Amino acid sequence: MYYTNPNLINLERIVYQNNRKDYLRLDLNENPGGINEEFVQKVLSEITPNFLSQYPETQEFTDCLADFLKVKEDNLCLVNGSSEGIRHAIEAFSSEGGKIVGVTPSYAMYEVYARMYGRQYISIPYNEDLTITSKDIIKYLNPDIQMLILLNPNNPIGNAYSTEEFEEILEVVKKYEITLLIDEAYMYFYNNTFIKYAIENEHILLTRTFSKLFSLGGLRLGYVVGHPKTVKMISTLITPHNTNAFAMLFAQRIIEEPGMLQEMIDIQLGGKKFIVDSLRSHGYEVNAQEGNFIFVKPRFKDADIIVERMKDEKKILIKSYNGIGFLGKCLRVTTGGEEYMRRFLNALLEIDCEA
Repeated sequence: MYYTNPNLINLERIVYQNNRKDYLRLDLNENPGGINEEFVQKVLSEITPNFLSQYPETQEFTDCLADFLKVKEDNLCLVNGSSEGIRHAIEAFSSEGGKIVGVTPSYAMYEVYARMYGRQYISIPYNEDLTITSKDIIKYLNPDIQMLILLNPNNPIGNAYSTEEFEEILEVVKKYEITLLIDEAYMYFYNNTFIKYAIENEHILLTRTFSKLFSLGGLRLGYVVGHPKTVKMISTLITPHNTNAFAMLFAQRIIEEPGMLQEMIDIQLGGKKFIVDSLRSHGYEVNAQEGNFIFVKPRFKDADIIVERMKDEKKILIKSYNGIGFLGKCLRVTTGGEEYMRRFLNALLEIDCEA
């Protein structure tokens, strides 16, 4: 008898926009400038025919990453983008029909993976002022919950949890024996990490990606950090040779290049400050918390119209969101270096403020 997994029949998936090559891409939290071209060519010069023909070996990069993070090798599991680690965490530490809690809006794949595996996803809404406190989250926790997922800083709102808030939440998840998954995709734009808690405690996992600050979204690489017993469960689920040799080579060379990461952080934060200050000086209401993204409330035109005209007339990709607290319907914009922010600002002022 033919069988189709019923969890997949009505599962809704986000279809990401393709054919983005010739646009300024400010819609998916990528680095619009990418990595320095000279650096790219230097790393590519290391590629040989054998490099291409052989299955990727992970030991050298794992050693490099463990040293960089100041953890042990058995605290790490490399994954094909942090989304793979998130998927396997849900698979390993929740059951069919089990309850998973997370704030909304957030990264859509948390709920997608939960429903893919037949879990119940319980959403915690933000307050009208786009805040959410540890107490707001704790109210949703009880012995029936199997997993709590926190993206810190959260995408798309940008709020971050303080150490004090995190420890309040941690006390409750331990009490109720809830697995805690911390997604730190945007940590480098905030510079506060909860990695030590993942290392020291079973049933706490932390994921990171090389797609954001490291600007390697096209190569798909991430990792899971945790207690050795917990990480072993993720390692058991991954496919053979799941990590890309190109991705590991580039990530390792970025880590090893003196001052490169800090320079990338400075460029990002400088561009973000420029666009936020400029928008506010022109009378725009902006929600700019942590992360490489902001919300902007249009002054005159509908957000959907601005998004379409940006794409068609200016070759700039952004998104519109509805129901974002006190902002209502607004624009969502990835931030980057100042040159790209100037281009976006000029286009926005022309489109939104025209008579």
